Amino acid sequence: MISDDTIAAISTPPGRGGIGVVRLSGPSSLDIAASIFRSQSTAPPGEPNRAQVGHIVIPATGEVLDEVILTYFEMPHSYTGEDVVEISCHGSPVILGRVLQLVIERKARVAQPGEFTFRAFANRRIDLAQAQAVRDLINAQTGFQARVATKQLEGELSKRLTPIKNVVVDVIVHLESSVEFVDDDISPETASALLSKLGHTIEELNLIASSFAFGRYLREGFDLAIVGRPNVGKSSVFNRLIGSDRAIVTELPGTTRDALYESTSISGVPVRLIDTAGIRETTDLVESIGITRSRTAIADADISLLILDGSEPLTGDDINLMNHLSREHRIIALNKSDLPSKLGADQTASVIGELICVSAVTGDGFELLTERIFHRLAGTDATERDDIMLTDARQHGAIERAIENLREAREMIMRGELEEIVLLKLRGALASLGEITGETLTEDILGQIFSTFCIGK
Repeated sequence: MISDDTIAAISTPPGRGGIGVVRLSGPSSLDIAASIFRSQSTAPPGEPNRAQVGHIVIPATGEVLDEVILTYFEMPHSYTGEDVVEISCHGSPVILGRVLQLVIERKARVAQPGEFTFRAFANRRIDLAQAQAVRDLINAQTGFQARVATKQLEGELSKRLTPIKNVVVDVIVHLESSVEFVDDDISPETASALLSKLGHTIEELNLIASSFAFGRYLREGFDLAIVGRPNVGKSSVFNRLIGSDRAIVTELPGTTRDALYESTSISGVPVRLIDTAGIRETTDLVESIGITRSRTAIADADISLLILDGSEPLTGDDINLMNHLSREHRIIALNKSDLPSKLGADQTASVIGELICVSAVTGDGFELLTERIFHRLAGTDATERDDIMLTDARQHGAIERAIENLREAREMIMRGELEEIVLLKLRGALASLGEITGETLTEDILGQIFSTFCIGK
């Protein structure tokens, strides 16, 4: 990405709206904007951080295109660290496209995806972890996702990593001093102190890395398959979870013949619900195909929600399903709690700790059910650690490589290996941590990351 010219883009979503914004960044931003802007006041455009009302005028004809508000942000006190101009127009795609055309005709260049944020990173307004948080915040579908992305944007991950990197640098300095001054071997006391520092650092990184187990679900969502034999109320539970009558519900067993998919969220985590065909032994060809697809959906799902009918005794099909689903990936809901229970204590003894009683008719028990689903994904401390949650696989991989290098370095110190070899591992760990904030990434990788951004941000 070129960073010494002036770029421009429409920075608001496609379609019509009350306001649309054309943004420019680069050394010629103000000159280009001033050439097509006529202020309603006597002040010329150019006073930083002050909005001015005026008109966009086509220079060749003097025709007024739109009444706008122009705001100028002077370098380095702008989003990109360069001179930035934002022209707020009426949100017509025709107007926005014409304004963008006018600035392009005056030697601005159409911005590439993520180029404004890339310039902010290149000019050290933000680091790479914060830049990726910008993308995640824009893409957030739930309040929980937005809260985590906002904290990352504020630099929480970078702040957490800074003291960890400082400890690694401190250990490197001690070992390099030992290499430079051959007569100064590391004393047992110093070696013990270095080992302790590395041990605490590994623990800190392990804590950060463990947050990815839930963080990836928070960013990418998860699949929840609703399974059970026919007529236990799977579709009713499905409809209750999404909050609408999406699935057809009848008293006839086998109404659902194929998997039905719907996207929603549970406790702020995106989820794709899958209403599966009832699983039972059958000779019906169409129903058999639906059951086969249900089993495939179960195999691919992150969690299977097994629905039992509390108004009837357990059947062989119920027991077969319980035996087929692993405890780690299943949650059992006893539906129809609004009806008299027909399950005996002997039938529920093996799963009594797992059962959640719900009623798809009244909604009773669904708050507890969604809490159970959330904590199965996140663990009990997810909400307390969302300020330092890894949601990006690249960041998680970098943390894991840093941990591995530090473990190997620690073992080498314990074995009395040469300091030069230990230093290679420590520098590798430092480089891996630098990948997260952007100090040690190549231009190709940076290009790949920023290409996932929308144009105009």
